[in-house]
Amino acid sequence: MTDTADLRPDRMLSVRDVFGIDTDLRVPAFSERDDHVPEVDAVYRFNPDVTLAILAGFTRDRRVMVQGLHGTGKSTHIEQVAARLNWPCVRLNLDGHISRLDLVGKDAVVLREGKQVTEFQEGIVPWSLQRPVALVFDEYDAGRPDVMFVIQRILERDGKFTLMDQNKVLRPHPFFRLFATANTVGLGNLNGLYHGAQRLNHAQIDRWNIVASLNYLPADEETAIVQARVPSLADEAGTKLVASMVAVADLTRKGFAAGDLSTLMSPRTVITWAENIEIFKDPALAFRLSFVNKCDDAERPLVAEYFQRCFDRELKESHQLSAGPRE
Repeated sequence: MTDTADLRPDRMLSVRDVFGIDTDLRVPAFSERDDHVPEVDAVYRFNPDVTLAILAGFTRDRRVMVQGLHGTGKSTHIEQVAARLNWPCVRLNLDGHISRLDLVGKDAVVLREGKQVTEFQEGIVPWSLQRPVALVFDEYDAGRPDVMFVIQRILERDGKFTLMDQNKVLRPHPFFRLFATANTVGLGNLNGLYHGAQRLNHAQIDRWNIVASLNYLPADEETAIVQARVPSLADEAGTKLVASMVAVADLTRKGFAAGDLSTLMSPRTVITWAENIEIFKDPALAFRLSFVNKCDDAERPLVAEYFQRCFDRELKESHQLSAGPRE
């Protein structure tokens, strides 16, 4: 990794100009892009409240957690804010294979002048802590307990981090920033939707300064996003088709909220459905391959009913055709 320790934000950007939010807030940014700055997604849609929360993290060094259902774009939201600020960003997925040694560092055998020597190689946390980097802990509620207590050290107000193996205390870089994304805010897998989510220590959750909730976008904005991702559906007929697709997705979300379904369609799934329509030229087949086949057998008739309401077309999974000929 290239050394960015000497970088500092060198300009202030208007949030109104860059993000289109009606506020006088100005946020520090970098003039030059680093290798760790995410690529700008020109069609990304920003949620104003969540954007302001993330910008507060960058501007005032607040620890920000973004919570929400899958597919709402939590991690991407942070990355796209960082991309527009040219702020180096490192995203770390806290899956079950991430260990304390990965975060803190470990002794490793390296070659020095043709000889094998053992030296300490710092992990991603001390590396990021000493640089102007936005460190994003993705799937925060899936982290193992021993890993989470390593993270708790840098959630303190001063954020000092002790490398016990090196007898060193690291002070955070003035422009180091910390973010996290989670599905459950540390309450565990209450509805069975997020297998592997852990109940988190409430004392640790309490150390996050800002918790923002990212929900699904309004139908017209979601339609615009799908059309931006799949330009072949950007004409008048495509707008009508995508609007019906988003309506189906909304019904699955309402069904999930009411307890009728055990899964739901995220915006990511709708985009996948649209991409599959490009391939198969059939909304019904693409819908089956994108979402229906992921559902429990007992729930498929209800999903087919949602499709019928929005497209006026029966699927083979519907009650009406369950005993008759199939498509």
